[in-house]
Amino acid sequence: MPKKVICAISGGVDSAVAAALLKKQGFNVEGVFFKLADTNNFQAGEKRARKVAKILKIPFCILDLRKQFKKEVIDYFIKEYQAGRTPNPCVVCNKRIKFDWLLKLGADLVATGHYAKTYNGKLFRAKDKNKDQSYFLWQLSQKQLKRILFPLGDYSKKEVRIMAKKLNLPVFEAPESQEICFKVPKIKQKPGVIIDVQGKVLGKHQGLIFHTVGQRKGIGLPGGPFWVLDKDLKRNVLIVTDHEKDLLKKELSFKNVNWISDMKPKLPLRVKAKIRYRHKSAAGIIKKDNKFIFNQPQRAITPGQSIVFYRDQELLGGAIID
Repeated sequence: MPKKVICAISGGVDSAVAAALLKKQGFNVEGVFFKLADTNNFQAGEKRARKVAKILKIPFCILDLRKQFKKEVIDYFIKEYQAGRTPNPCVVCNKRIKFDWLLKLGADLVATGHYAKTYNGKLFRAKDKNKDQSYFLWQLSQKQLKRILFPLGDYSKKEVRIMAKKLNLPVFEAPESQEICFKVPKIKQKPGVIIDVQGKVLGKHQGLIFHTVGQRKGIGLPGGPFWVLDKDLKRNVLIVTDHEKDLLKKELSFKNVNWISDMKPKLPLRVKAKIRYRHKSAAGIIKKDNKFIFNQPQRAITPGQSIVFYRDQELLGGAIID
């Protein structure tokens, strides 16, 4: 009997082609749409996902996870911002919502349209380096990875769109989703002052939540340019600089580390690391005291974001920048 695979279908081109590839490979494929919020994006995505499942002639269901999504992702998002950090909701959603729930549905294997590769419990970058999404998957465990398939790992985005068109899938021209997938609730803000590195008051901010390290636009100061250098939560003060080089730092501390192999490697360890999704990985060393030192200074190291460690194409693990 062919193995049963449950594939998350979001209504986008990537997950649609992932499901089609699995069916072509002989798997017994079922589609599931995660209803996570009441936004227009999710409503439109659900309609497209239904059409895809109908064209592929596969069983399809909707899983309403709005309560779980609010608790695990939206509440986390708010809490992090209130603590002065810049959260990464996609990382948390992948771990606590998408894969946790996919794996609870009773299939032999599960799949998504992520651009990544997995082999024998290891996680690797995708062929398409511009689309590689392994950065968002560092919290997955060894147990989870052994049951996960990433059908798009060896394809480029261009190839995926061509396949979708050939299959007459109604999503082959679906635009890329660049924005956050939920409505950010109103968070009570407290205005405060903006100071430079010498402590001189330059103006006022409307709330620290509206600012992140490295930000240039939207600070609201005349002259400049200015960049956000830090946030002092206790004093409710935004610290800015007019020298962009002040954003460069070589060292950071991290917490909540997860190693894909479930075993901590021997430290210190020289690897390459990414501190943002679009950050070009840079060489450095993981120290024993939860510190990472880059060979060269990196711009705008931001608390709350993920640092992800790579050895060649393999993702070793990751952590939260502290």
